[in-house]
Amino acid sequence: MLVVNVKENESVEKALKRFKKKFEKTGVLRELRERQQFTKPSVKRRMEKIKAAYKEQQQNG
Repeated sequence: MLVVNVKENESVEKALKRFKKKFEKTGVLRELRERQQFTKPSVKRRMEKIKAAYKEQQQNG
C-alpha cells in the first residue's frame, strides 16, 4: 500500500504530486498495460534486442 504523509501547512496539490511520483515509480500502470495483451516470450526478446540496438546506435551516433 502506498502512503504519503501530508506535512503541516502543505497544500493538497503538492501532496498529490508526491503521491503521483511515488505511484509512477512503482510501475503498476506499466505492468497493467503489459498484462492487457499477451506477448510471446520470443517476441519480447526480439523487441528488447531491437530497443538495445537502437539505444546503442543513439549513443554512438
